[in-house]
Amino acid sequence: MTEAQSSQGGAAQGLTGPPLSKTEYVLQRLREDIASGVVVPGTSLRQSEIAARYGVSATPVREALRLLEAGGSISYAPHRGATVRELSPERVRDVYLLRAEIEGLATAVACERMTDEQFARIEAVHEEIRAHRGGDGEELAVLNRRLHFTIYHAGSELIASHASSLWSLFPPRVTIWAVPDAAAALAADHDGIIEALRARDAKLAQNRARDHVLHAADLREHL
Repeated sequence: MTEAQSSQGGAAQGLTGPPLSKTEYVLQRLREDIASGVVVPGTSLRQSEIAARYGVSATPVREALRLLEAGGSISYAPHRGATVRELSPERVRDVYLLRAEIEGLATAVACERMTDEQFARIEAVHEEIRAHRGGDGEELAVLNRRLHFTIYHAGSELIASHASSLWSLFPPRVTIWAVPDAAAALAADHDGIIEALRARDAKLAQNRARDHVLHAADLREHL
């Protein structure tokens, strides 16, 4: 069984859901590698190398790259092929504006749909971040992503997928969590979001999640 078949038979990142097509599998893996910093901006994406790495043929790789290009994650240039796109300040701001709306909605839906067990997992990740305050910025960024997507997947896999495509543009190595004051401010935002989720107040949770993303955008602009 290939790596792709194994993933398609279950769920990536421990998530349950329908089997992935080969194109969806490659797209998800590429997004994860970009988000984790395995693939950095400016890196050339060679179809043959990606196909070998993920255990698939060239066709789903080509289709996944096309979808990433349509979403703005990669670009094509003569003699270089596909590369992970560098973000201009204006594009960074636009990404945050999109994130604010999508993640506010994702949080509201999670507030309405999450089970007690799912909320317990959300709280557990939140406490893990609190325990690591003042620690390594990249590690905090990874925990931050885990918290956000534990929330989003508790509501809607579809909305979470759209949020993930935007997060993939910012690898953990490019993180404001490495700045202690910024990390403390964002962690305080998390406290408010968790409080709203605990109260099952979907509107408040949505507003706080949206404000949190815009707060992060402002912090990034002033670093």
